[in-house]
Amino acid sequence: MTALDGLDGFTIEVPSWAYGNSGTRFKVFSRPGVPRDPYEKISDAAQVHRVTGLAPRVSLHIPWDTVDDWSDLRAHAEKLGVRLGAVNSNLFQDDDYRLGSLCHPDRRIREKAVEHHLHCLEIMRETGSTDLKIWLPDGLNYPGQDSLRGRQERLAEGLQRIYAALDPEHRILLEYKLFEPAFYSMDIPDWGTSLLHCLALGPQATVVLDTGHHAPGTNIEFIVMQLLRQGRLGAFDFNSRFYADDDLIVGAADPFQLFRILSEIVTAGAHRPGSGVNFMLDQCHNIEDKIPGQIRSVLNVEQALAKALLIDQEALAAAQRDGDVLAANGILMDAYETDVRGALADRREARGLPRDPMTAYAASGYAASIATARVGGEQAGWGA
Repeated sequence: MTALDGLDGFTIEVPSWAYGNSGTRFKVFSRPGVPRDPYEKISDAAQVHRVTGLAPRVSLHIPWDTVDDWSDLRAHAEKLGVRLGAVNSNLFQDDDYRLGSLCHPDRRIREKAVEHHLHCLEIMRETGSTDLKIWLPDGLNYPGQDSLRGRQERLAEGLQRIYAALDPEHRILLEYKLFEPAFYSMDIPDWGTSLLHCLALGPQATVVLDTGHHAPGTNIEFIVMQLLRQGRLGAFDFNSRFYADDDLIVGAADPFQLFRILSEIVTAGAHRPGSGVNFMLDQCHNIEDKIPGQIRSVLNVEQALAKALLIDQEALAAAQRDGDVLAANGILMDAYETDVRGALADRREARGLPRDPMTAYAASGYAASIATARVGGEQAGWGA
């Protein structure tokens, strides 16, 4: 048995929206072959799993991914060797939500937001999903705009109603974000607020950590450790940021941070399939090709996890007990600086996968085939 055997069973969920057109507030760039419907999104996501063996689930976003027949979409995914994953609710693209959704001062709007989540639960029952992921864009731009406390009370009430509708196998994954779209105060701005609501709801409510949703300099691995201690780290949204919520390829800006995060994951054994932590990507590829961007992201997480698995935990614990600061740091750095690319390529080859997934995808002809086939109709993107 080797340290890299710890990768067995480790998987990453990819987002359906990563395959559509995206961009910035200045420009959304289109590309040939972009999916026009959820079926084509899932077909593209299946290519990531085909060459990496690491991405067997696809997150859905409602209403972006709405179809007439959920069982048919589920069968389509399974035929391609993947399955439907977490269902993401959308509370940010309806005019009614200008002043908020679950926190809105108008009860009618709050009722609408709750009903949207109940609809998402129905979709989960039809797709086999067990996770309802809630990112709450609610917040305030100006002091005095609304009652900070009142909004928390409304939020708690709405979440309780959604929680009460869960089936026994369901979970709420409650996300947080420091700022944007609101700039004075977000209603779930940090992990502590998310955790407080989850603790009040019950054991089927857990926190989602998005690596781009923190202030610069935040020690994200500390948050990971605390949420694992409480058994409330439900999922990751992996991406990468230079300034804010950049949604870049994970590991692009700070691969050492990704390694540190996964080191805490390994220390707690949370990389194992039975941990209950759902490792997910949440990225918008605005200038790079979509499928290769997701392949690279999945490989970056695998590589960082492999390095974390190489940490000599016994030697590290001994150095920590002895107060040997430099030795402890050196043990961590030895693992981080190890080149694991060859070992991972050997491992893929032994499992019947391409040694180099990026090259294998480029040689597959899939990109050219979809560029030719997907002519006409409306390309998927933000809001579709």
